[in-house]
Amino acid sequence: MLLIKADRDAILKPLQTVAGIVERRHTLPILANVLLRKQGPSISFLASDVEIQVQTTAELGAGSDDAAITVSARKLIDILRALPDGADVSIKVENKRATIQAGKSRFALQTLGAEEFPTVAVNEAFSASFSLPQKQLKHLFQMVHFAMAQQDIRYYLNGLLLVTEGEHVRVVATDGHRLAYCHAQIDGAELARQEVIIPRKTVLELQRLLADNDEPVNIDVSGNQVRFRFGEVEMVSKLVEGKFPDYQRVVPSGYTKKMVCGRDTLASSLTRASILTSDKFKGVRISLAPGLVKIQTSNAEQEEATEEIEVDYGNEPMEIGFNVSYLQDVLANLKTEQVQIEFGDANSSALLTVPENADFKYVVMPMRI
Repeated sequence: MLLIKADRDAILKPLQTVAGIVERRHTLPILANVLLRKQGPSISFLASDVEIQVQTTAELGAGSDDAAITVSARKLIDILRALPDGADVSIKVENKRATIQAGKSRFALQTLGAEEFPTVAVNEAFSASFSLPQKQLKHLFQMVHFAMAQQDIRYYLNGLLLVTEGEHVRVVATDGHRLAYCHAQIDGAELARQEVIIPRKTVLELQRLLADNDEPVNIDVSGNQVRFRFGEVEMVSKLVEGKFPDYQRVVPSGYTKKMVCGRDTLASSLTRASILTSDKFKGVRISLAPGLVKIQTSNAEQEEATEEIEVDYGNEPMEIGFNVSYLQDVLANLKTEQVQIEFGDANSSALLTVPENADFKYVVMPMRI
């Protein structure tokens, strides 16, 4: 039976949309597959890792029959990528095998039954729903994603906190050593107070899929699940259970020592200085004096790097140490010309913000040098 007949790129696009969450190694072999469902001319592509599910549809179906199969996502993508641009591709299913044909190229892949594919049960009711432009949600994630923990035993840190209340949407991420916060406002919205933790993998996949446009993302939240719908894409994800740290207590206030400098200048100096740090010790010493900041690094081989930058700083001299990677991460994700850093003392967290903008805050713990 003929399942799909279309241009190579037309098949590749929806396939790549859903295949990002497919794990290369999994205890269930079928989870390495993508579920293809045909209803007349409409083909739905669905991938799942049991906790996250992504689905999209495209008008690629051939014939009027309805059918459903699962086939290896990675192999199908690799085959399509290797075919010439603009190739006409047909995918047929016979005797539990999928045959991909384009010109004189022919591939036969094993399939597994669609009825065995473990789809995620989508909640029937959601307690909160709102929408944001795609580029705004992508920006919120962009500003905090780098501060998420990766495989922390405190599992609630391996994700991003999403807070809704009234007209406000806030996102927060922390790994226990630094914290990033970003805020957006939806004019006229009346959102219920809700706090949910979105898993790290879901956040990173959404960053890949969201476009830089004003098309809406519809977000539905319930106690244990979140759903994102935009364009032809629907993503459903489990939420992380647990109590996220009180981010408002972490953000310092009342600091009087403030340094303002060019973001590019500071980032470039830190990049050069970090060359002489080691993988085990990423420490950088920041020495502040009126109008000047000195950046110093060293390593076990007694090698040293020193950078000096002119800055807007008028308080008494002080020295403080940081993990240079934590500063580089935030500077790489900001797109502003200038940054402001506020200090307490050598043992207190520093607060990095954007001058004249209260929507973004970044708190970084000091380290002993």
